Amino acid sequence: MKSAVENWLSRKNLQTLNEENAALRKTLTDGPCGCDEGWEQHGGKCYYFSTNKSSWTESRDDCRAKGGDLVKIDNWCEQIFLKTRLNRKMDDFDDMFWIGLTDAVEEGRWLWLDGSPLNTSLSFWADHEPDNWTNENPDGEHCVRMGEEEGEEPLKTWYDMFCKAPNKSICEKWAKTD
Repeated sequence: MKSAVENWLSRKNLQTLNEENAALRKTLTDGPCGCDEGWEQHGGKCYYFSTNKSSWTESRDDCRAKGGDLVKIDNWCEQIFLKTRLNRKMDDFDDMFWIGLTDAVEEGRWLWLDGSPLNTSLSFWADHEPDNWTNENPDGEHCVRMGEEEGEEPLKTWYDMFCKAPNKSICEKWAKTD
């Protein structure tokens, strides 16, 4: 049978552990490491899913004001993560999100915002995309948005669109490490 002193010490140790646990959780979620409030972390990066609809350029400006840029998709895992998140955030097929890919400099030469060319083995175009359709805008479609899966192969969620069309957007920045 424990003495009153042993019970008090056990409760005190438990209280101390709970306080240390709460402080650690606060540090992990509020910084200095991790992502800012409203951002989601995955693979060392932070993602912000904006539900405000604006042009590609306005969306990019908004991302940059938040310390990031429109997302650059570097691998299959990132595409899967983003697709999974979008499935929860889209209301219908046309409810799409801008990403940081464009062929505005040269038609058919797709570049990420950092200037790197699209790796064709890591492209996730929906069937019949990109199509540079000119019916809605005679200038064509030079910006890319991500939406619902289309086609026989999984993860085919990219669609080119004219850059002034209002869409939601995905921002990306590196997670804080110190």
